[in-house]
This record gives sequence, C-alpha cells and structure tokens, in this order.
Amino acid sequence: MSQRRQQQQQHMGPPYAPTTAGVGGIPSVIPDVPISAVFITLYIFFAAANMTIFQINNRRGHKFRPSAAIFGFCVARITTLVLRIVWANRQTNVRLAIAANIFVNAGILIIYVINLIFAQRILRARQPTIGWHMSLRIIYRILYAGIACALIMVITALVISVYSLDPYTLRACRDVQLTSGTYLLVFTTLPVFVTAAAWLLPRSPARETFGEGSMKTKTIVVLLTACLCMLTSGFKVGTAWEPPRPVSDPAWYHGKAPFYVFNFTVEIAILCILTPFRVDKRFHVNDGSKLPGHYSGRLASSTEGVGGVAVEKKRRVGRSEDTILNNV
Repeated sequence: MSQRRQQQQQHMGPPYAPTTAGVGGIPSVIPDVPISAVFITLYIFFAAANMTIFQINNRRGHKFRPSAAIFGFCVARITTLVLRIVWANRQTNVRLAIAANIFVNAGILIIYVINLIFAQRILRARQPTIGWHMSLRIIYRILYAGIACALIMVITALVISVYSLDPYTLRACRDVQLTSGTYLLVFTTLPVFVTAAAWLLPRSPARETFGEGSMKTKTIVVLLTACLCMLTSGFKVGTAWEPPRPVSDPAWYHGKAPFYVFNFTVEIAILCILTPFRVDKRFHVNDGSKLPGHYSGRLASSTEGVGGVAVEKKRRVGRSEDTILNNV
C-alpha cells in the first residue's frame, strides 16, 4: 500500500477498505445481481424442500435434525447473496462488505459438520466397538469445538484487519485466517478417512444397519459430499495461501466466475445430492442412540422406553403423508 493511500485512509478513519484483491472482487449490478438472484431462487427451493421434509417427519415422530440444519444453511446462503446484492448497489460501504464476507465463509460449515456426522454413523454401524468408543466421542467433540473456534477466529481477524493499518496486526490477522482455513480443509477430509476405516477394518460380527437403503449408497453420498466440500474449501485455502495481490492487479482466481463456481455452484451440487437422495431416510437413527445395538434396535435407546408408544402413534398417522414426501 502506497504512503499516499495510507494517509488517505487514516484521514477517512476506520473501517478501511481492503488494499489487496479478494475472491469475487467488489460486486457490481451487472453481472452480480442477476447471478445472485438465480442462486437465491435455488436456495429458496432447497430451503422449502428441507423444511417440508423436516416438519412432516417431525409430525410422524421421525426426528431428523440435519434436515433443519440444511434449511438453516440455505437461509444463511440466501442472506449471503442478499448482502452481496445490496453491496453491489453500495460499493463503498466497508461495513456491508465485512458482513457479506463473513457470511460467505460461515455458511458452509454446517455442511461440513453434517457430513462428518453421517460418516460417524456409518462407522458406528459397521464397526460398533470402535465407533462408539469413548475416546472417539471425545475426539469428535474436540473437532466440533474446533469448527466453532475457527469461525470465531476468522470473523475476529477479518474485523480487526479492516480497523487497523498496522503491518504487524495485518500479518497476524492473515496468519489467523490461514490457520483457520487450513483446519477447515483438514476437517472436510475427515469423512473420507472415517468411512475408509468403516470399510477397510476387519468386518465386525456386531455390525448393524440403520435407515433405508444400502450401506454402499450411504457411503457414496458421504464421499461425494466430502469431495465437493474439499473442492470448495481447497479453493479458498489455496487462494488464501497465495501471495497477496493489490486490488488493481488481481489474479484469475479473484474473478467473479471462480467465486460463484467454487462457492455457490458447488454448494448447490451438494444440495442436489443430500435432498433428492433423501438423507432423512437413509441416515436416520433411533433417538437417544448411545451404545452398540441402538441403531439396529437390539437394545432400546434411552428415549424409546418412555415415548415409544406416542412415537408409534405419530408414525401411523404420518404414513398417509409419504406421498407428499416422495414428491418434494
């Protein structure tokens, strides 16, 4: 950053506009608004589909919280794109740019967590002794806490970076963002290793089944989703590790096409896997499952003994709604 530019920003006061190029650049009315509108329509469709599935399943006593989480992800993405449209009409509003960038980085984390949960269920079904081990549960909890910490670190570093001109502070913020982004990339690879362990370890005599459909189909859903998550996360991390470039000289990966392809297009592809493949049926497990045998019903889960009768009534009432679900 030139001394003249720095003096101008100091005179204007914080928050300061970034001096390095970012992926997607500063949005403009054309082409960002029409493109964002198309993606908003797609996310609204998937939000409505997943909330419909969740509500109908809930009335049947078929609780599947990931459907609600996917709905939340879609709502977060709708907010992201609305902010980008507003930013395109107010390009000099730095605070609006901060909010838009925060939402771009935050929304996809929901999918990362859901996919690891699905992989965890496959491992527990095929390798109950390992999958339900207490040490592995602790590791999962640490990993999920790491997701929350990474998000907080990214948001904090992003906000601090636009309120400071100190070179040391800016370097520290960049280091924090690189560390968090790298952790998220590693996190997206975990479902691959978990499912690999489920299939490659010696076959357990106590293996179980859960949900509908074959275990192979469940594994394919998890691996396809993991590959797409690694693609979008890898793009973000790869571009972040590249040497910063000035706003006036962006690289190809800073363009609008890579931004929309490696973010929203990839995410829509993920939704096209999770929703039509009916993960609410394939990955459903009994409520309160905490031990080997709960998935298959060999052991009653902690909630079945108390509410089993009421749940069964809900299921009988809800069977008439299956046609609606299959058409979502």
